[in-house]
Amino acid sequence: MKIVTDKKKVDEILTRGVEDVIVKEDLQKALSAGRQLRVKFGIDPTSSDLHIGHSVVLRKLRQFQELGHKIVLIIGDFTALIGDPSGKDKTRPHLAPIEVKKNMKDYLKQAGKIIDIQKTETRHNSQWLSKLYGPKLFELLGMVSFNQIIERDDFSKRLKEHKSIRMHELLYPIMQGYDSVVIKADIECGGTDQLFNLLVGRSLMEKKGMRAQNIVTTPLLEGTDGVRKMSKSLGNYIGLTDKPNNMFGKVMSVDDGLVKKYFLLCTDKTEKEITTILKQDPRDAKLELAQSIVALYHGVRKAEEARDGFIETFSKKKKPTNLPVKMVKKSSMNIVDLLVETKLAGSKSEARRLIEQGGVRINEKKEKDPKKEVTLHQAINLQVGKHTFLKVKGE
Repeated sequence: MKIVTDKKKVDEILTRGVEDVIVKEDLQKALSAGRQLRVKFGIDPTSSDLHIGHSVVLRKLRQFQELGHKIVLIIGDFTALIGDPSGKDKTRPHLAPIEVKKNMKDYLKQAGKIIDIQKTETRHNSQWLSKLYGPKLFELLGMVSFNQIIERDDFSKRLKEHKSIRMHELLYPIMQGYDSVVIKADIECGGTDQLFNLLVGRSLMEKKGMRAQNIVTTPLLEGTDGVRKMSKSLGNYIGLTDKPNNMFGKVMSVDDGLVKKYFLLCTDKTEKEITTILKQDPRDAKLELAQSIVALYHGVRKAEEARDGFIETFSKKKKPTNLPVKMVKKSSMNIVDLLVETKLAGSKSEARRLIEQGGVRINEKKEKDPKKEVTLHQAINLQVGKHTFLKVKGE
C-alpha cells in the first residue's frame, strides 16, 4: 500500500484532536519518509461495550491507517487481569479470566465501526505476558526504578491520602510497556491519562537497544454528565452499539459547553464547518452534532429518522412511537436487573442510583423502589432519563 506523505495531512494528524506528541520533530520526519510505521493502541476488555470516548483514539488510528500505516491493536486480555491504575484513586476490582473473555467477545466488531479491521494486526498480550516469568521477568523489572513508578500522579496522590497501592498495580505500566517491545511499535496512541504508561514503553524500548516509539495522546472526552471522563461504570457513556434514537438522545443531553469538543473529537466535520455550525442557536448546533454522530455509526437515513423522532417527541411534547423492542427471557425481573439486562444502565449500582434519583419510569409512572419486581407478561414501556425509551417484553 502506498504511504501518503502529504505535509498538510501529516500536520493535521498531529494537531487536530491531539494533546501531546513525543517527539514531534522525530515523528514528523518518520511520517514524511514514506516508510510504513507500526501504530500501537492497547485496550483492556474491562467491560463489554466500547463508547465514543474510545472512538477519539480509534479515529486517530483510522487517520494513520488512511495514510497507509499499519495499526496494531493490542487486546489486553492479560493486563485486564491486573487492572490499569491510571486515573484511579483506588485499586480496580479484580476481573476473572471468564469475565475478560466475555467482555472482549465483540470488541473487534465494535472497533470495526471506525478502523478497517481487515487491515489491522490484532494481538492478545496474554500471548507473551503469560510466559513472562523467572530471569526474563526480573530482567524487565530491573529496567524500571521503583522511584519512577511510585512518582506517577495516581500513586503519589494515594500515598498522601494513605490509600493502599497493591503490588500488582506497580507492574501494570511495565507490562503495557513490554507490549511495545514485543510488537516493535513505532508509534503508540492513547488518552492523556495513559501518558505515564506510554513513556514507560518508550523507556523499555531504549533500554532494549531499540528505536523508541513516538507517542501521540488525545484528550479525554467528558461523558454525558459533563464532568467525569466517559465510562460505562459511571453510566455517563454513549455506546458505539447504542440504538440510533438512544444515541441521539444521549448526545442531546451533553452539556452545551462540550458541543465544540465533541464536534472536533467525534465527527468528520472540518474546523471551518464547525465554526459555522456553532454560530447557530445552541439547540440547532447540538441537533447537528447528534445527527453527525449517529450518521457515523448507523448511516444518514437512520440519523435523519432519529432527529425527526427527537424533535417530534421532545420539542412538541409528544410521547415517542415505534419504540425499539427488547425481549428478555423471564416473565418477571427485579427492576435493577432489568435495567442492566436491557443495557439502560451499565451496572447495578448505576441502576439503583437512577431509580433512587427518580430517573426511571415504567408505563409513564416513576419508580423509586430498587427492590420492585416488574411483571413482563405484557410489554412495558421503560424510560430512563428524558431521552431514552424502550419497550420490553418477557418471552
